[in-house]
Amino acid sequence: MKKGLIALIAFLSFSFITTTNLNSQEEELLNTCANYLKSPYIISGQPFKAFLTGDEVAEFHTTFFSGSTYRVVACSHKQNNIIFSIYDKERNLVFSNQNHENINFWDFKIDGSLECIIEAKLNTKQTTSGIAMLMVGFKNNTK
Repeated sequence: MKKGLIALIAFLSFSFITTTNLNSQEEELLNTCANYLKSPYIISGQPFKAFLTGDEVAEFHTTFFSGSTYRVVACSHKQNNIIFSIYDKERNLVFSNQNHENINFWDFKIDGSLECIIEAKLNTKQTTSGIAMLMVGFKNNTK
């Protein structure tokens, strides 16, 4: 009985430490992404995030509205490690940072509203697993 209790306490302690470490890593990543979205940009909502391994691709959906300038930011624990591509709803490529040395962000102005699919994957030349985080910010150009 005592051995079982000790094993349970050890397991719960390990789980707590692992969860705390993961949460602090995510918080650090969130701060890194948010640094790209300082004034005049406003963060438009919760970050998109996915834990990826190998060639997995995360897919996020969003709408960009007419009259705003947007910044899409991609972060991981290694600089320029996330390859992200933005497609319209018919899957026509709008932008890919792969054509720009995997830059962490892209700024663009939208003239008409556009429903988009954002795909994110790891640069497997640098790492085989990790968190991909995307954030979207905007500045209103209608003033």
